[in-house]
Amino acid sequence: MNKFITLLKSIITKSVLILSVSLLMSPAYADELKDISQMADQGQTGAAIDRLNTYITANPKNAQALFMKGVLLAEQGRRDEAIKIFLDVTEKFPNLPEPYNNLAVLYADQGQFDKARKSLETAIKTHPTYATAHENLGDIYARMASEAYDKALQLDTSNTRAQGKLSLIKDLFGTGNKTTIASKEPAKTDSKVASPARAADVKKTETTAAKTSVDAPKNNEDGLTSAVNNWAQAWSSKNLEQYFASYGANFQPAKGESRKAWEQQRKERINRPSKISVSLSNINITAIDSSNAKVRFKQAYRADGKPIYTTKTLVMKKEGDNWYIQQEIANN
Repeated sequence: MNKFITLLKSIITKSVLILSVSLLMSPAYADELKDISQMADQGQTGAAIDRLNTYITANPKNAQALFMKGVLLAEQGRRDEAIKIFLDVTEKFPNLPEPYNNLAVLYADQGQFDKARKSLETAIKTHPTYATAHENLGDIYARMASEAYDKALQLDTSNTRAQGKLSLIKDLFGTGNKTTIASKEPAKTDSKVASPARAADVKKTETTAAKTSVDAPKNNEDGLTSAVNNWAQAWSSKNLEQYFASYGANFQPAKGESRKAWEQQRKERINRPSKISVSLSNINITAIDSSNAKVRFKQAYRADGKPIYTTKTLVMKKEGDNWYIQQEIANN
């Protein structure tokens, strides 16, 4: 591999970032995978994989259990085995974008950039608003360009144009960075699978919430997912009109602020940095009823510096055909 490696975002670290939505699952399933997740977080990865194998034997079509196994194998450096698992998930659940994204990271780590590119293009095809896959695809193209410029310099060491372009790419990505692996769960799957998800470093289900609705209409899940993704995208792009439109008329700012004071404060904070990046992972939807829901996720916020990681809950209400934020709770 070259001295610098693209900062791809994907599979398993506790730091990041794919847009993922869990199934609404039964507490029994959630508890089982939550226990396995905790074992892995405590460093018992081998034992967690053994327990997962038993679970998968009994639940061979559980997408999230399979996905978790791929993540844990990758954590152990068993990347060829992880690739096989993620390929299996893409065959059984071709509409999930995350397994393709994670395959791209593993392929890129092996220098198989064309395979990585194709995997990311498939992820984007299945989920066009999947921001992480778009960013990773840009990184792949940059890495492929780097390889080409390296080759050009090997053939002509006096090629100052290639040297300058290569330097720009290295400055962009830095040197000595290793590919990261991201979230431990895929997006929602078909409700018939009824599979639980592994949390990255937070609990996957809210056991204190009202009874989880396994029968939540798919259009509600899609609407909630779209609303949350659009909110994060508007924040990232500093589209203040769309950002504030994500909040309902009855939105309750924290600390008893007025809506006007809150909006003014948010405008100042959003406009202050030259660039903002907001990425969400481990999105978990808890339906209270057909027009009220809670969405819990891991948020990675970066503004001209190191990212800040927060676990956040949005209390959402459906008005007409759209979902709006009624309350925003940071669970640090």
